[in-house]
Amino acid sequence: MSYEVFARKYRPQTFDDLVGQTHVSRTLKNAVAQNRLAHAYLFVGPRGIGKTSTARILAKALNCVKGPTVTPCGVCDNCREIAAGNSLDVIEIDGASNNSVDDVRQLRDNVRYAPAKGRYKIYLIDEVHMLSAQAFNALLKTLEEPPAHVKFIFATTEPQKVLPTILSRCQRFDLHRIPSNLIAQHLQFIAGKEKITLEPAAAHAIARGAEGGLRDAESMLDQLVAFCGETISEADVLNVFGFTGEQTVIDLTERILRGETPGALELLYQQSEDGKDMMRLMSDLIVYLRDLLVFKAKPDALKEDADPDLQKSLSAHAKLIATDRLLELIDQFATAEGRMKWAPNKKLHFEVAIIRAIQSLGQATLDEVIENLSALRGGKAVAGIGDAGRQESAERKAEITDPGYSKNKAETARVSESPSSYKTAQPSVDVNPARVWEQLSAKIPPQKAFLRTSAAAAHVLGIEGRNLLLGFSSDEKAMMEILGTQANRKFLEALLHEVTGKDWTLKISVKEELPPKHSMSSQTGKSSRTDDFKDDPLIQEALEMFKGEIRP
Repeated sequence: MSYEVFARKYRPQTFDDLVGQTHVSRTLKNAVAQNRLAHAYLFVGPRGIGKTSTARILAKALNCVKGPTVTPCGVCDNCREIAAGNSLDVIEIDGASNNSVDDVRQLRDNVRYAPAKGRYKIYLIDEVHMLSAQAFNALLKTLEEPPAHVKFIFATTEPQKVLPTILSRCQRFDLHRIPSNLIAQHLQFIAGKEKITLEPAAAHAIARGAEGGLRDAESMLDQLVAFCGETISEADVLNVFGFTGEQTVIDLTERILRGETPGALELLYQQSEDGKDMMRLMSDLIVYLRDLLVFKAKPDALKEDADPDLQKSLSAHAKLIATDRLLELIDQFATAEGRMKWAPNKKLHFEVAIIRAIQSLGQATLDEVIENLSALRGGKAVAGIGDAGRQESAERKAEITDPGYSKNKAETARVSESPSSYKTAQPSVDVNPARVWEQLSAKIPPQKAFLRTSAAAAHVLGIEGRNLLLGFSSDEKAMMEILGTQANRKFLEALLHEVTGKDWTLKISVKEELPPKHSMSSQTGKSSRTDDFKDDPLIQEALEMFKGEIRP
């Protein structure tokens, strides 16, 4: 007996066997059970996700000797002939090679003949978008009012090429790309049937490489069995198909987000030396950044498509970058991918893209500049003429829609007011507050330059219960206000939880007796703001950001 590939051997035979297309199988089963059958169906979707298989299952459900039934027996003559593709009553037509008007006229003439054995005569036209406009027009009348014993089932990967007059006469079903987790589970099912040891990491690597196509994944598994035998590891998958390991993409992303240019380039060189496809690596990187963007917007959206380890990595990386920065990063790499398609030296463009991405992450955005300038002005943006009413209206709307708005506003005002009555608390026995603040400051990413400078200027006063007390001198109120904004406080309190494993609240106050950290003269020990303002970290950050200079 000749060998049968996995894609044909394990083709779905019932609605319940369809993988990842629950919305389609459920609708068709209800239609068959309730006898609400349309005369024409259109299955749409990319390659290898089950369009033709769904059409054959529907044909078996209609023509099974026990039918119409949602569970065709699979053993009667009609079911076996449909599964084998040689049924007289289920005519499969390739739209690419039968796309002329004469072919459609012949089909139209044969429609009036009754089925030979089954209940219906079913015409299954694959790649229906390949029919010419004249052929479509010749089919219109028959498609709209076919004989009672005729059903049409169309399948296409490009529905936009099908005439609207055809689309309006069909019930359309859009089949989705299959989530990676479901593909990996199905591959493990096949491996169990075939007595093959398939590592979970290898199954996920195949699923990612298949990009949502189950048939592609089954063909890849077939090829790996021929290469590896009965045991397949992730390294085998990566070597055979030139894929990049998921952990490699995660490591590259982390080095980019942390601004580690040498480390990111070293990883890229290693992949290039190992013969990995640079285009594939770039595509995997963009896909991971897209997953990170979706995770930041809605963490539970990737439950079906991401394994638990990947979700942990996404959770860790989501804390390292803001959404607007991530959007810029994806745009930059997508642009670089477009250039790489036609470039002979693809690694060069990849290197440039990584360096440019890391540099852009270290630059302050306009929104950050405006936010910090607003904080420097006491937390109030300079309003133009006619803006006062709109600002007041916006604040009133925020108070109505957000019960915590007034509380947060009052808290910000309390933080900004001068000299506080907080007393210096004694450090906890098991926590060194100065050490904790030092570790926290080291975790602030380089792109938050203003926040890093303000954190460095803070004096750690101690701990009071679950409150970490910070003090600023009267000359450092601007930095205190930057640190005291609601967004920055939440960010720092999250870092505190990450460092200590406990929940903390920041308490910030002005202490007149504290010497300013940023304007202390090394010779006299006295404040010399007039003479040493050039050395102020905020001034230096602004000069570097805007490429400016101080002139006398």
